Amino acid sequence: MRLSARMRVAVVTLLALSSLSLAGCGAQIPADPSGTLAAVEGGTLRAGVTPNGRVMDVSDDEPSGSEADAIRAFADSLDADVEWTVGSEEALVRELENGGLDLIAGGLTDQTPWTDKAGVTRPYAEITAQDGRTLKLVMLVPLGENAFLSRLETFLSERAKAGAL
Repeated sequence: MRLSARMRVAVVTLLALSSLSLAGCGAQIPADPSGTLAAVEGGTLRAGVTPNGRVMDVSDDEPSGSEADAIRAFADSLDADVEWTVGSEEALVRELENGGLDLIAGGLTDQTPWTDKAGVTRPYAEITAQDGRTLKLVMLVPLGENAFLSRLETFLSERAKAGAL
């Protein structure tokens, strides 16, 4: 089926108008349906942490260790303060699902069982387990908050390249 020149112009015009109207909708990809990134920027990063002797110590007033340092630096990059919540993985994931946390860290690995309850970053660092296995560390974020996840992953990747993890 051959289209006449007039039909081709009409089809091209229709496609151009469709593209413009979609662009005008203000849709951004990746997006945060619950607005996590926008809420954290210039505000407060609500970080849930669980103790892990290799990367997260929660025995003092403020968490310490390589992951706590990374979370503080990420918050600084967003001009945000950090509000810490210490708990078990299960309690923190429940709080994440209920909208009370923005991320979870504490020695979580890419083998985490929470993939159906939270967004998982790409592995950003490796540690050696006591049995000699190499473990790949990840952090958890609210499901579907892809702009926030993307910003966190980019930050962690840049930090790893700089040797800061």
